[in-house]
Amino acid sequence: MSRKKDQVLLNEQIRVPEVRCVGDDGTQYGIISRDEALRLAEQRGLDLVLIAPNANPPVCKIMDYGKFKYQQEKKLKEAKKKQTKIEVKEIKFSVKIAQNDIDYKVKHAREFLEKGKHVKFRVFLRGREMAHPEAGVEVLNKIIPLIEDVGVVEKKPHQEGRYINMLVVPKKEDKK
Repeated sequence: MSRKKDQVLLNEQIRVPEVRCVGDDGTQYGIISRDEALRLAEQRGLDLVLIAPNANPPVCKIMDYGKFKYQQEKKLKEAKKKQTKIEVKEIKFSVKIAQNDIDYKVKHAREFLEKGKHVKFRVFLRGREMAHPEAGVEVLNKIIPLIEDVGVVEKKPHQEGRYINMLVVPKKEDKK
């Protein structure tokens, strides 16, 4: 994170002549001089924090900055806990792959899908195979019926450079 974004101006760091002041309880003090806003904050034993520097006039709030910062960090931690990381496993094929090799690789893909991981199937096109990318699409189309019961094709086979890619995600279980 950048330092500029994290830095909040408070108390004497605020260098504007007049501010729109708001109390921590929501009280509107209106547009007053910076010195008067600082005096109000000092009387309550709180900080004057610049919350909207680009407004005209800038908006300041009288609040306990330490408590405010603590609550912000707490919210960030909560948000991080709720995030889920999606793992994508990649399985590569060639155009000239035998059926038993497809079955073997699909067996692993099924295991990944059952564990809730996303699977990216890739067919690498070598040399003259680039002239017939539909051969790669055919290989991926053979795979679809083998994994339909555990996964859903999110991205149909499509070409990206020398690869034909297809993304399969696990099926959502119906919650009863």
